[in-house]
Amino acid sequence: MKKVLVLIFLISSFAQAQFSINGTLTNDIKTDWAILYRIEGAKQKFVTNTTIKKDTIAIEGKKQTIGTFQFDLPADAKIGSYRITYRTEAPGFVDFIFNKENVSFTFHPDYPEQTTLFSNSDENIIYKNYLSEVSVAQQKLDSLQITALRNPEVDLKTNYKTTLATINAIQQKYLESSNGMYVQPFIKATSRSNPSEIKTNAKEYMQNINATFFDNMDFSSKTLINSSFLIDRISDYIFYINYSEDLEQQQILYKNAVNKVFTKVKEVVFRKNVIELLINQFEQSKNLEMVDYLFDNYYNKLPKSLQNEKYKNEKLSLLASEVGRIAPDFSWKENGKNYKLSTLNDAKNYVLIFWSTSCSHCLREIPQLHKFLANKNELKAVAFSLENDEFGWNNMKTTLPNWHHVLGLNKWENKIARTYNINSTPTYFVLDSDKKIIAKPQDLEKLKAYLNNLEM
Repeated sequence: MKKVLVLIFLISSFAQAQFSINGTLTNDIKTDWAILYRIEGAKQKFVTNTTIKKDTIAIEGKKQTIGTFQFDLPADAKIGSYRITYRTEAPGFVDFIFNKENVSFTFHPDYPEQTTLFSNSDENIIYKNYLSEVSVAQQKLDSLQITALRNPEVDLKTNYKTTLATINAIQQKYLESSNGMYVQPFIKATSRSNPSEIKTNAKEYMQNINATFFDNMDFSSKTLINSSFLIDRISDYIFYINYSEDLEQQQILYKNAVNKVFTKVKEVVFRKNVIELLINQFEQSKNLEMVDYLFDNYYNKLPKSLQNEKYKNEKLSLLASEVGRIAPDFSWKENGKNYKLSTLNDAKNYVLIFWSTSCSHCLREIPQLHKFLANKNELKAVAFSLENDEFGWNNMKTTLPNWHHVLGLNKWENKIARTYNINSTPTYFVLDSDKKIIAKPQDLEKLKAYLNNLEM
C-alpha cells in the first residue's frame, strides 16, 4: 500500500512539475509588467503576463533600481522560441529558447540585444556564447575584407585565410557541442558563407553576399520557422542587402529579392505569413508598387482557403488615396447635369478638396484658395463638402463660382470620405488629367507652392 501511495505521489508531483522563466532588468524601467509570447511563424501568440517587482540596491555605493519578474510554465509547455516584452512605445523584448529547462537571464532594458546574459539554461547559454565568439571573428574577417576593398594593393590574403579558419573552427566546435540540442539549427543557420579567398572588387563581394545569403538556412526547419530567425534574415536581405539610392533601381532590387525569398519559403502557412509581413512593411513606407506586386504575384496565388478577402480589401483601401493611385471614383449632380470624377475633362490638373461649412479652418482657407485659383485656367477645383445637411452648403457654394461642388451627407460617415480615409478638413489632393493622385499637400501654403511649381 505504501508503495502505491509513493507511486501516486510521484506521478502527481511529476504532473504538477513546472519550469520557471526568471528575468532581471539591470536598470530603472518605467513599466510594471512583462508579457510572454510564443513565436509561431511570423506571428507571436500570447502565453501569459506578470508584474515586474522593483527594488533599489547599492552598486559601488550608488543606488540603482532593478526589476525582476518570473513566469511559471507547466510541464507540458511547448518547446520553442519565446519572447518577453516589457514596453509598448519603444522596442523592448528578449527572445529565448525554451526546451524543458529553467531559464534565467539579466539585461539592460534599453539595450536588450547587446546586454542579455543567461545564467541558467544550457540551450540559451551555448547559443549566446556561440554568437559572442563567432561575431568577434566575423567582425575581424569583415574588417580585413573592407580594408582590401578600399586598398586592393594591400596583401591581406594570409590574415584573411587565418581568420576564416578560426571562424570555421568555432562553427565546428559549437555544432559538435550542440549535437542533439534544440539550438543546433540556429547555429547551422547563423553561419555565413564567406568566400574562400579575400575579394578586392566590391561588385564581386556584394554578388557573393547576395548569392550565398540563405545558403545555410533550412527553410523547412520547424525550429527556424517557429522563431524570429528566418523573418529577421528575410527582412535584412530585402531591405538592407538589396539597396540602391536610385528609386527605379531600388524597385527592381526589391522585386528580385522578394522573388528569391519565395523560392526558399515553401511551407504554405509560413509563406502566407511572410507575404503579409512584407505587405505590412511596404505599406508603412507607402510603396504601392510593391504592395500591388506582392498581392498580384504571391498573395492572390495562395490556396483560396488561406486568402483573407477582408485583409486584402482593408490593405488596398488604406492605400486607395495615396500618391500614385488613381483617385477613387464618385459621381454627383450639378446644375441638373450628371458628373463623374473619372470622366472630367475640363482641366489639365484638378484640386480635390474635402471640406465642411462647419470647419473654421475651411471657412478661412477655402475662399483664399478660390482666389488663388481664379486665373489658373489649367486647374479646376472639385470641392467635396462633408455636411450633416445641405443648408449651409447651398449658401456657401454660391460664393465659390467656377468650381465643381459635391455634397457629401453623413459627414465623417460619408462613404466617399471613408474611401479617401478623410479624418480632418480641409484635406487636399492634386490630380493629373487621368485623375491619378500626384500630391497630397498637408496645408494651404504647401498646396499653393506645389501648384505654382506644377505650372512651371
